[in-house]
Amino acid sequence: MKIKALTFAIAALLPVSSAWAAPTMADLEQRINDLQARLEHNEQAQQEQAKQVAQEQEQADNNPLFEFKGYARSGLLVNEDHQGATGTGPYMTAAGAIGAPVGRLGLEDTNYLEANFIHNRQLDNGANARFHLMLADGVETSNDWTAEESDLNVRQVYSELTGLPTFSGAFANATVWAGKRFDRDNFDIHFMDSDVVFLAGTGAGVYDVQLSDDWKANFSIYGRDFGSVESAGTDIENYIATMNNHIGQWQVMFSAMDSKDNDRVTAKAPASKRANHGLHALFAYHANSFYGINPGMSKTGMLIGSGLGAELKSIGSDGNLNDDAKAVRLFSFGTTDINETWSIAPAFMAEYSKDRILNHDKYKWATANVRLSQAFTENFEMVYEGSYQYMDLDNSQTSATGSYYKATIAPTLKLSTAAGFFDRPELRFAVSYVDWSSDLDNYAISTQTDPKPATMGNGGETLFALQMETWF
Repeated sequence: MKIKALTFAIAALLPVSSAWAAPTMADLEQRINDLQARLEHNEQAQQEQAKQVAQEQEQADNNPLFEFKGYARSGLLVNEDHQGATGTGPYMTAAGAIGAPVGRLGLEDTNYLEANFIHNRQLDNGANARFHLMLADGVETSNDWTAEESDLNVRQVYSELTGLPTFSGAFANATVWAGKRFDRDNFDIHFMDSDVVFLAGTGAGVYDVQLSDDWKANFSIYGRDFGSVESAGTDIENYIATMNNHIGQWQVMFSAMDSKDNDRVTAKAPASKRANHGLHALFAYHANSFYGINPGMSKTGMLIGSGLGAELKSIGSDGNLNDDAKAVRLFSFGTTDINETWSIAPAFMAEYSKDRILNHDKYKWATANVRLSQAFTENFEMVYEGSYQYMDLDNSQTSATGSYYKATIAPTLKLSTAAGFFDRPELRFAVSYVDWSSDLDNYAISTQTDPKPATMGNGGETLFALQMETWF
């Protein structure tokens, strides 16, 4: 409309009575129409170019060429006698030797870090490659130079490919990988410092095979070592084959293990035999709410295993298990905001196992843990944690039954208290009181390969902690 108005305005200024007015006006109008078309074309081209640049920038943000990710915690732990606390940590109880955790807040004095370096590559055909290197280290000393005590280690080194044009059907969006890694779908209860399930080793696999609209499956083969058979001069290899299914919000995972040489190791307890096979299963429900009653998240499920699969958390990692070992574990945890000030994260885990290490041994334990946070300002909150663990331990030689208790209060600084439980970094000062039943004093679980395991000592102690924790 503006172009037409301009045309008529120009025409009005021309001498209409001249002989050449009509053809000149038509020519001018055509030129103006051509100019308008070019302007519209250029504007459309600029919009398409801007859209393409925005898409490329978004893709670059989502798939940067290089990534650096990490986790770290570092702190100081002191007992009431102003001495360095010993024998503390998320697995400090007698049942900790068989994987029973307690609340971690105020108990950790390790300096631990994970550094992840990732390189991404994408081709014009849509294919993507990802290389992942992870370095980790953990020490307990408070010194600044710890080279002699360092456990620096390459924990992950693998490559994965996705978006391959030759893949179609169920594999159209699949990711294939090979190398040494943690399985992508491991998950944990952070407040207990315990994985619910942890599958790791060296091998290969494929993620996200689309078997139906709501059903994706992962397949993998991992290898792990248990040491060596001195008489045979070879490593004891354990091979773990898995199928991990995600059906809507349900997860159903099956693993089978085979370790041909494991039973060739001479057992210190002749009445038992080391397992060379194992089965493991996980059934879990991943809710998008706090048990359906409040916004947040929650996860609930069960793990069962036999033989080498009786190590329910770290699948296939324990070669000391008895051939007849059997175990079952229940778990549930979640997080939610109660209101603008208070948030809560309860967790529960319990396990029963028998014939685990020696014939006729029986172990029962259950842990309940609750972490609360109370925001006072945008950057300061009080964190409270209470833990209770019951254990009934019978290793066929000695037995003990009792309870463990912990209460912690931790003033905490963070960037934003409104960001939730899992926002880091956090800087904490914590005071904890720990105690347990006298029947558990100095009790330890004997195993075939660890004749002098750590003991709990005597209970009733106050601990003071300074700690930072971060991840990104």
